[in-house]
Amino acid sequence: MMAFRGIIALRGPWQALVFILCLFVLSSVNGQARYSVPEEQAEGSFVGNIARDLGLDVARLISGKARIIMKGSRQYVDLNRDKGTLVIKERIDREELCGKTTPCSFSFELILENPIQLYRVTVEVVDINDNSPSFPKEEISLKIVESVASGTRFSLVNADDPDVGINDIQKYTLKPSHHFKLEVQNQPDGGRYIEMVLQNPLDREKEETHSLVLLASDGGEPHRSGTVRIHITVLDANDNAPVCSQPVYKADVRENSPAGTVVTTVSANDADKGVYGDVIFSLPHITRELRQLFEVNVKSGEIKVAGKLDFEKSQTYQLNVQASDHGGYTDTCKVIIQIIDENDNVPTIQLMSFSNSISEDSPPGTTLAVVNVDDEDSDGNGVVKCSINSDLPFKMESSLTGYYTIVTEDFLDRESVPEYNITITVSDQGSPPLSSSKTINVKVSDVNDSPPKFDQSEYSKTVPENNPPGVSVFTLSASDADWGQNARVSYLLEEKEINGVAVSSLVSVNSESGVIHAVRSFDFEQIKWFEFNVTARDAGSPPLSSVATVRIVIQDQNDNPPQVLYPVQTGGSVVAEMVPRAADVGYLVTKVVAVDVDSGQNAWLSYKLQKTTDRALFEVGLQNGEIRTIRQVNDKDAVKQRLTVIVEDNGQPSRSAAVIVNVAVADSFPEVLSEFTDFTHDKEYNDNLTFYLVLALAVVSFLFITCVVVIISVKIYRWRQSRIMYHSNLPVIPYYPPRYSDTLGTGTLQHVYNYEVCRTTDSRKSDCKFGRAGSQNVLIMDPSSTGTMQRIQSEKSILDEPDSPLECAVDSGAFRSSFSLGILRPNGSLWPFLLFFWCLSPIVSCQIRYTIPEELKKGSLIGNVAQDLGLDVQRLRSGRARTVTRQSIQYTELKTDKGVLVVNDRIDREQLCGDVTPCSFSFEVILENPMELHRVTVEVTDINDNSPIFGKDEIQFEISESATLGSRFLLPSAEDADVGSNGLQKYILTNNDIFGLKQHSSPDGRKYAEMILQKALDRESEPRMSLKLIAVDGGNPHRSGTVNIDIKVLDANDNPPIFNQSLYRAYVTENALKGTYITTVNASDADSGSNSLVTYRFSKMKEQLADIFHLDEITGDITLLGQVDYEKDKKYEIVIEAMDQGGLTDSSKVLIEIVDVNDNAPVINVMSFSSPVPEDSASGTTVAIINVIDLDSEKNGQIICTTDNKLPFKIKSTLTNYYALVTDSAFDREVVAEYNITVRASDSGLPSLSSTAILRLRISDVNDNTPVFDKMSYVSQVTENNSPGLSIFSVRAQDSDWNQNARISYFLEDNQINGSPTSSYVSINTETGAIHAVRSFDYEQIKQIDLVVKAQDGGSPPLSSNVTVKIVIQDQNDNPPQVLYPVQTGGSVVAEMVPRAADVGYLVTKVVAVDVDSGQNAWLSYKLQKATDRALFEVGLQNGEIRTIRQVNDKDAVKQRLTVIVEDNGQPSRSAAVIVNVAVADSFPEVLSEFTDFTHDKEYNDNLTFYLVLALAVVSFLFITCVVVIISVKIYRWRQSRIMYHSNLPVIPYYPPRYSDTLGTGTLQHVYNYEVCRTTDSRKSDCKFGRAGSQNVLIMDPSSTGTMQRIQSEKSILDEPDSPLEVS
Repeated sequence: MMAFRGIIALRGPWQALVFILCLFVLSSVNGQARYSVPEEQAEGSFVGNIARDLGLDVARLISGKARIIMKGSRQYVDLNRDKGTLVIKERIDREELCGKTTPCSFSFELILENPIQLYRVTVEVVDINDNSPSFPKEEISLKIVESVASGTRFSLVNADDPDVGINDIQKYTLKPSHHFKLEVQNQPDGGRYIEMVLQNPLDREKEETHSLVLLASDGGEPHRSGTVRIHITVLDANDNAPVCSQPVYKADVRENSPAGTVVTTVSANDADKGVYGDVIFSLPHITRELRQLFEVNVKSGEIKVAGKLDFEKSQTYQLNVQASDHGGYTDTCKVIIQIIDENDNVPTIQLMSFSNSISEDSPPGTTLAVVNVDDEDSDGNGVVKCSINSDLPFKMESSLTGYYTIVTEDFLDRESVPEYNITITVSDQGSPPLSSSKTINVKVSDVNDSPPKFDQSEYSKTVPENNPPGVSVFTLSASDADWGQNARVSYLLEEKEINGVAVSSLVSVNSESGVIHAVRSFDFEQIKWFEFNVTARDAGSPPLSSVATVRIVIQDQNDNPPQVLYPVQTGGSVVAEMVPRAADVGYLVTKVVAVDVDSGQNAWLSYKLQKTTDRALFEVGLQNGEIRTIRQVNDKDAVKQRLTVIVEDNGQPSRSAAVIVNVAVADSFPEVLSEFTDFTHDKEYNDNLTFYLVLALAVVSFLFITCVVVIISVKIYRWRQSRIMYHSNLPVIPYYPPRYSDTLGTGTLQHVYNYEVCRTTDSRKSDCKFGRAGSQNVLIMDPSSTGTMQRIQSEKSILDEPDSPLECAVDSGAFRSSFSLGILRPNGSLWPFLLFFWCLSPIVSCQIRYTIPEELKKGSLIGNVAQDLGLDVQRLRSGRARTVTRQSIQYTELKTDKGVLVVNDRIDREQLCGDVTPCSFSFEVILENPMELHRVTVEVTDINDNSPIFGKDEIQFEISESATLGSRFLLPSAEDADVGSNGLQKYILTNNDIFGLKQHSSPDGRKYAEMILQKALDRESEPRMSLKLIAVDGGNPHRSGTVNIDIKVLDANDNPPIFNQSLYRAYVTENALKGTYITTVNASDADSGSNSLVTYRFSKMKEQLADIFHLDEITGDITLLGQVDYEKDKKYEIVIEAMDQGGLTDSSKVLIEIVDVNDNAPVINVMSFSSPVPEDSASGTTVAIINVIDLDSEKNGQIICTTDNKLPFKIKSTLTNYYALVTDSAFDREVVAEYNITVRASDSGLPSLSSTAILRLRISDVNDNTPVFDKMSYVSQVTENNSPGLSIFSVRAQDSDWNQNARISYFLEDNQINGSPTSSYVSINTETGAIHAVRSFDYEQIKQIDLVVKAQDGGSPPLSSNVTVKIVIQDQNDNPPQVLYPVQTGGSVVAEMVPRAADVGYLVTKVVAVDVDSGQNAWLSYKLQKATDRALFEVGLQNGEIRTIRQVNDKDAVKQRLTVIVEDNGQPSRSAAVIVNVAVADSFPEVLSEFTDFTHDKEYNDNLTFYLVLALAVVSFLFITCVVVIISVKIYRWRQSRIMYHSNLPVIPYYPPRYSDTLGTGTLQHVYNYEVCRTTDSRKSDCKFGRAGSQNVLIMDPSSTGTMQRIQSEKSILDEPDSPLEVS
């Protein structure tokens, strides 16, 4: 059984990776797990406990619908949700899954829902030895010339083993091994290169063929192996080296020349014939950069451009072209290529400093931005010109090289132009010139430079007098051209006095709207007009203002009635004027004088005679008010004449005043007095006496009842107290406090003092005085309280007041109260705020230069920038000095506190500049306030820290022994990263007789060497030579590098094939057709005859590649045989072997890169989707997790996942290929209830492929809409005297939410109507909104009902809205008329007197009645129902005037009794009756003789007075008796208390049951306890508690649910008698 193990991702080497991933996708990926299993496990095998490793329980896996999402069609593992484990689902073949990749693993995602959680799980598959090594062929055939020298190598094909690691091929064995030996070399890619080396010369004449066996073995257990047979045919086995036409070639080529451009052609000649005379050209020993830029045709020697040439990178290139024949002879020529510059780089613009806002009061020359401009071209192509728009108030100034500043050229005005778009244009001087531009937006910030302006400088408005206070007179308006706060206008009233009164007491102005209101009601008679000033002030700093003058003219109204000056209306005289009986027509009786304080026509007065005893006797002048007789006075005229004169003004509506003029028609005063005598004096006296007696009785009764109620209340209260605290016989049990409360810890309330009183079980009262603390803060502390802390500012303690309840806890019959005092000190915190301002000022610039060696330690001093720039350190700090560099690495750091520049990062000159010398880097030091820009250049000098290095450890040469003297052999150059004297200076070749060394220098300064043949080679005497080439630099100390040169001397006419390229690159698009041409490999052999025939074959080729590519062994053409898929393999590396007929071979690599074609559309997989989502989901809520896969690569595989921009969703990338669909804004279910979301995944290929997925998302409702009534307000009418419960009408509201959130309930707001709650008038049905009358309405009491109805939905929390409802009460005829005159009393029998000389139509009197109903219900009609003589009197139907209808005669009875019915016009009508007594007589004595006397009334008044005096005496006696009793009881109790003062009973030791200790770690400190032990029979004791040093008293009650109150009182509750001490 194979072992397996589970590994949590956050262990071992995965910890760092997972930590980074978690930081990157914290919102989506919740964890990661990793497991390891061997391949080929049986189905159902255990992989790991995923629930335990991820910290999840099984219930979460089930509730979250946990599932596995795996890429591809194969699902190797399965999730057992019931157990939380992972098991094998299908066979896992590591070789099929990963091939040679190690470690081999596959990953999948574990997704849970509600909430969405995503876990990444990786399973590593461990290899087992289940495959044997195998060779691609069963037999290998080789042809080898017998002249091959010993040591000749022959490459063999590799075996292939799909297994990896120890199970892969470990060794090769060759049998037999007489002539050949086997060498295995490891390649950088991990593969092995197998070569068969000739040990002993071959002799075809002795042995024409050789058969060998190559055995490949792996290291698995058990071992597995594979074999291949090698068949060697020995071929029968001549010598001029190629010579270049010229040693140095020079050529010019323009940069950016297209690939394929011919640079030059090199040529070489070989004197040999046949195949040995063919010359091939190559570029050996060149850098990868040069190999990518140039290529040489192996046959023609044509050098072409292969890559992109850039003058800015390098201006000169040197190539060493090697000409080789097929015999191994070579010659080398130099090619120097000069690059011609072209204008191909657009100038770049970089904003070094920019302020996007500038104040409009900035002076000209203020710096707005600092711009850096750079052009990588050289000479004229790199000279740039920088400019901005010419129509703007800005200009461009050059500060440093490449630096420009944009400064203001003129003053700015935000009111004219609020912002500017500045386009910076940079162009070079190339041909054609190139340019670039950058637009910056600058906003002009407002300055308060424009005062508010009124639309008028003076205002005038007319206001009618008697206006209601607060009425809007008119509105002022001022505008401000500024913006924002500076344009916010406030209106102020300038204080002044008008007629001694402040103007603010007359009018007010709304500071925001400018509306002028009248503060009081104006009176034209007091003030005719007034003026005042209103100031409009903006909110700028400093504020600006302007003033407008307002004139208010008061318009008169008819609001004053006329005032009668004469005759004066007093009750002191009955007769006003006397007319002699001899007065003639026109006699002036008197003149009514009246005035009206109104003005204009409102003061024009007219006089009318409204009522008179005899209308035919007097008249009043309409304009002058003179009362004159209109006829001759005779004896029949009554002595007493009563005239009612109406004085009326001319206003609209008019106002009037009435004056009564008593006129006596007589010749003497005695006659007048006899007529005007009355009996009113006695009646008034009796009425006053009765009133005062009733008042005294009511006052004494009230005092008596109040006293009785107070006594009963006190008795009940004390009785309840005595039930709790009075007699108790329970023993006092010694007891230690179980609840010990410590208050000396680290709490917040300090300076604490506790007072404790222990009371005996039957004690009822005690005198206890608590000492006052030193502070007035009293906190009542309740550990169980949920209330707040209240502070009560009082000058007395809660214990000082009598009958103040002090709650204590009852335990074992003893009482204890604890008081703690503390000072609560609030803690405060200061939040820092960061304000950043740009100071716009001209730039000061300077330039400094430093020189330092490379490789300085971090923190090393470079230079004192502050000193070198002439700045102080304070300026660096205040200017927020900083360095700005273009490098990605910040090599230096500016220490602003010291003003020095130090090394911040390792400076490697070779990494920074390469071969460029001198090496330097520059940066800018920027300071602000004002802005300064200084360039700093740091030159980095080289140190000798690099040794010369050769590209290889060993150089091998194979030289034919027939090589001519002077033959040159180019040696590889050594590389020394140092420069100058520290760079490479010379080469040294170890001493020998055969080869010499010649050194050369290329135009770019590079040094290289050639090995020159000085002495002929003799293979027979010395077949192999080993030399050393030493490269030495000029540093101190010297550094050097060596390479071994292994020279193999070849026999003549023994030349192997040579490829014209060591590496062939080819490209083929994926899905190309079968037979597609890829490339051609070419190898040449300098030999002649059959030795020059070269054949090609694949070497060390995998078996599957043989089905994809085909190699023509004669032509070397490589074509496509099978299907290539970029998604499977992006490139193929094939080794091609060229072999001549002598068995000599050469190999070259062919790198075939597959060009991706966009042939795979993205695939969308919805990993998780939540629907519905609440409409109040916050922005950023994850709705779905989507996995998008595109098998293509690069741009074809770059996926852009989008959704409809019109929908409130957006796509966020979480992990690679994982996207989260999140909300982008708030939902509103009432607007959109569901969304169809189309997710579109598109790749970046050409043409682009895409796929879509549609998600249907429903929005669940949230209570976010208040109910809305269908009307803004409701008005309904209801008739008075309605029946209670009557449905008046219904209100209706709608809620756009859904379900319970839209269920509406109706409520009445609790308001007061005429002092009664609304609910006492109407009620509302909570479901239907129907409003019902609770009572019967009375129009005379209430005309209308204004109420507020609240509609509340059923959401959580509920939302509501209000509407105003007005119910108008309609009047009904439910009130009878009320007679105002004549008054129905029993005080007088005679009401009116008619003289016997009265003529027809004589006005007897007028019945005046009113009806409190309204409308036609109040229209009254008068009827005479009953009369002593119906033929004598009649009543006016409409006016109620009683007149005679015939001439009065002597036969008419003196006493006439009339019953008048007053009836209204209602349906049904109501009526009232009044009795009018009329006396038909000429004198009072005559009347008195006919009517009954007044003795009855006098007796009635005397009886009433007697009973009132009696009642007052009784009540007063009872009140005095009650007071005496209360005083007696008090004295008795005081004596009793003195008797019980001393007690001899022993004091029983007792410990309070709820002792509050305050010495622990609590919050109340500085504790003092006072304890009083009282005897069991003590009723009252004197206890005085010492005063503490603080006055913070904290009353602790653990059972209280109240709040903490602060009570500042000067007395103890126990100081007063009868002070109850409540216990619980």
